[in-house]
Amino acid sequence: MFGYFMYRRDEFFAHYHQRSNVESTFSMIKRKFGDSLRSKTETAQVNETLAKVLCHNLVVLIHEMYELGIDPGFWGTKNLPARTYPD
Repeated sequence: MFGYFMYRRDEFFAHYHQRSNVESTFSMIKRKFGDSLRSKTETAQVNETLAKVLCHNLVVLIHEMYELGIDPGFWGTKNLPARTYPD
């Protein structure tokens, strides 16, 4: 691995960056929703994990919506005035 790092740094850092993003995302999910699952069966555990990931994505989306002042456009709201968010 050291040789890979020394002679192919661009490829190494591209993979390392992906790994660090995944690890920080898992850390965020565990901090916000807990690091254990309550379900007993494997299918229920998979569903619970997917629900946690979905909730995390919604939290991040809403946070960025307010942080960047983005007014999301939903279907059927073409004629409504745009909302403004407090800074």
